[in-house]
Amino acid sequence: MRILISNSSPDPIYEQIVRQIKGQIIAGDLPEGAPLPSIRKLAHELQISVITTKRAYEELDKEGLIDTVGGKGTFVASQNQEFMREKRMKLVENKLSEALDDARMLGVSYEELGEMLRLLWEEES
Repeated sequence: MRILISNSSPDPIYEQIVRQIKGQIIAGDLPEGAPLPSIRKLAHELQISVITTKRAYEELDKEGLIDTVGGKGTFVASQNQEFMREKRMKLVENKLSEALDDARMLGVSYEELGEMLRLLWEEES
């Protein structure tokens, strides 16, 4: 698991941690059952407060993305595959919505945007 903290980000550190772990779970980089570092170990690795990592883990737990088993550790929670697909689709929708807002602001037409998307898709395939 890789987490990068940006001191120049306007987002609180715990939110940066939540966003990155959540992204890795949704992308499948952290599969269900994968162990996460302890709160203390993650705080030490990131050189941040234990309270900050605890808050991040609490947020992930509220979202049902991780499970903490007393005496054993914290693990990526088992996820319903349809639920995970829906989360991935929502992530793509959000990114496309941002791109659409930018395109409208810059005066890019629907046809031009569609052509860009088609070319990018084919380029990556």
